[in-house]
Amino acid sequence: MFGYVRPVRDELKCRDLDLYRATYCGLCQTMRRRCGLLAPMVLNFDFTFLALLLAPEEGERLTDCGRCHIPPFRRKCMCCSSPALELAADESVILAYWQLRDKVSDETFLRGLPARLSSMLLHSAYRRAVSRRPEFDRAVTEQLRLLHQLEKEECASLDRPADTFGTLLQAAVPKAGDSARDRTMEQLLYHLGRWIYLIDARDDLDEDHERGNYNPIVLRFPDKDGDGQLQMTLEHSLNLMRSACALLELGRQEALINNVLYLGLPVIQRSVFDGSWKQMKKQKIWRNKP
Repeated sequence: MFGYVRPVRDELKCRDLDLYRATYCGLCQTMRRRCGLLAPMVLNFDFTFLALLLAPEEGERLTDCGRCHIPPFRRKCMCCSSPALELAADESVILAYWQLRDKVSDETFLRGLPARLSSMLLHSAYRRAVSRRPEFDRAVTEQLRLLHQLEKEECASLDRPADTFGTLLQAAVPKAGDSARDRTMEQLLYHLGRWIYLIDARDDLDEDHERGNYNPIVLRFPDKDGDGQLQMTLEHSLNLMRSACALLELGRQEALINNVLYLGLPVIQRSVFDGSWKQMKKQKIWRNKP
């Protein structure tokens, strides 16, 4: 994914930070166990958020259940493997693989070489993941196909490509049998996917303009005067995510998830617009500085 979905560390209680770290480390270990040693190279904050959303209401059990492979002699408190972590691990690998293949198709041979090599290294992990989540793989490939079609058409709409990516991320939610909860989770992840697509397009705006790559913001606002309208549509998606979250029973994860939705995403949105995001994203979980 992209790494935009993060909490603001300074606003987390110690227990919530411990839960986030344990989920992150548990996801890493689960990816390594299920998809191979190279799978954790695509570990990201976005699917850590998904794992938190899907975790049981009482929270994942924290336990010293394994060693960190970097360094291997260090034991860490992490969440044990669970259906939520297993699903997030498999879907992380599938989506990361197709993102790499997408970069290969979009770039010249030399510019796309790092993505080509990375996708080759990840292919074995992808095959393992897709054998367990074929329905998610089909959803990803279908939505990426639609997105490529919009790129070929040079679609100047913000909503159509953002809707495509939102639908893709919406497919990450398995049906739990509770129709109301399923719809609410799908609504939350749809608007999260929409927000991620648009914030990423704004982050890449100057680079895409220079290289002539497809970017709906460049086509919609050729004079680069669209920040006001873009901010409005991003805020709309943020508000709908928060409304959906308010309908969910999240138990122990509630404070952490609210931190992401009410603090983390707005901080990232501001940093992308003011140009400080490229430096900020190098930090694991950054400290919010005024």
